[in-house]
Amino acid sequence: MSQNEKQFDKSWFSKWLLHNQAVSVLLITLLLFLNIFVFTKISSVFMSVLYLGAAVMLPLVMSTILYYLLEPMVTWIEKRGMQRVAAIAFVFILVLLGVLLVLANFVPMAQEQVMSFIRNLPTYTRQVEKQAVQLLQDPRLANFRPQLEDVVDNLSQKAVDYAETFSRDAVSWLGSLAATIAKVAVAIIIAPFILFYFLRDSQQMKTGLVSIIPTKMRPSATRILSGINEQLSGYVQGQVTVAIVVGIMFSIMFSLINLPYALTLGVLAGILNMIPYLGSFLAMIPVVILALVDGPVMLAKVLLVFTIEQTVEGRFVTPLVLGSKLSIHPITIMFILLISGSIFGVWGVFLGIPFYASVKVVVKEMFEWYKQASGLYEEANSQDEQ
Repeated sequence: MSQNEKQFDKSWFSKWLLHNQAVSVLLITLLLFLNIFVFTKISSVFMSVLYLGAAVMLPLVMSTILYYLLEPMVTWIEKRGMQRVAAIAFVFILVLLGVLLVLANFVPMAQEQVMSFIRNLPTYTRQVEKQAVQLLQDPRLANFRPQLEDVVDNLSQKAVDYAETFSRDAVSWLGSLAATIAKVAVAIIIAPFILFYFLRDSQQMKTGLVSIIPTKMRPSATRILSGINEQLSGYVQGQVTVAIVVGIMFSIMFSLINLPYALTLGVLAGILNMIPYLGSFLAMIPVVILALVDGPVMLAKVLLVFTIEQTVEGRFVTPLVLGSKLSIHPITIMFILLISGSIFGVWGVFLGIPFYASVKVVVKEMFEWYKQASGLYEEANSQDEQ
């Protein structure tokens, strides 16, 4: 074979295989699915690691959330001349006083309202049944009466089935509840210690992590860690701020329409609001039940309150607080919640979006490296510049 033929073969190989975007995408996709296939085959090896991770997940998540909430305050105090350990101790004292204040004022009131709701639950049930009977007897709904009766009968049967299931599984349910309370109690005890070391040694942790990475990869690793830290910080601080604003809004508006248990339901709505999209619907369930007990007028008021809150939150509160920090489309958020929730349950719902935001930072950095290493995008970039 002549020299020209060899050069032609090399140029053809380089053009159609090494520097072909379609072939590169196919190879990367093949490797990705091959890795997924291999991990599914050896998944049992990682089960012990997953069990260990589940044991430390709750205190670690609590410590991480508190870290992103308190770290700006600690840094601000430290810049004013106080030693970092002293600043951390000062912030801990402030948080402890705030918790004691909430426990002394809000918890007794919430406990009283919850006990009142439980005592009045039979009365509420009878009132809902009365409202349903009146609805079925309305002459304006005569054409729909058979369908409505079927719906009411199905709901009643399901309520009976749920009650029987609950009573049958009450012992195991109480055992699970006791185990959950014990885990939460242990997490609450351990989390402050983890939080202290996070606040004190976060910079040393980042420096130590970067130091074990090869020198040529350190700039990229630093950008990735900074990007992930920025995404998580913006998400946690933004979600908590929005939840506080939503809780205050609901408490005020529920009080204005004279809804029972207004403050407790407002705080509950604020807490559930930290679950994107799903939280608002979950918060509506007890409120709508109480509104149905009171009558159609209260139901209309409650629906008006939710409409106003959703409008104010979607148009003003969330854009001002979160802005475009995460840069995630709402449809993408819905898919993330559906997929992560179906696979990982409650943890998936809470951690799906910050995990996706972190992975997005890594993928973006990898794609930037791939563009520079492959040289496949130079022509497009030069055309864009022209």
